[in-house]
Amino acid sequence: MSEEKLIAYVLVVTSIGREHDVVKEVEKMDGVTEAVIVYGEYDVVVRIETNKFKEIDKIVTKIRSLPQVLRTVTLIGQP
Repeated sequence: MSEEKLIAYVLVVTSIGREHDVVKEVEKMDGVTEAVIVYGEYDVVVRIETNKFKEIDKIVTKIRSLPQVLRTVTLIGQP
């Protein structure tokens, strides 16, 4: 039986003026399908697609470890 695809959106708050740096770094990560700069409470939205929850956890941990990232919120869905 194949596992269903999971999609996660990570809402990221960055240090002031570091949005582009975060997008560049995050786009290099396996499993990340999109990273865009947004305006409002969050600075970057990252989309992750995988079939394993553990992979989402690994990617989110990598994002959180970036020095320009101050805070994240992760939303996990199932298409």
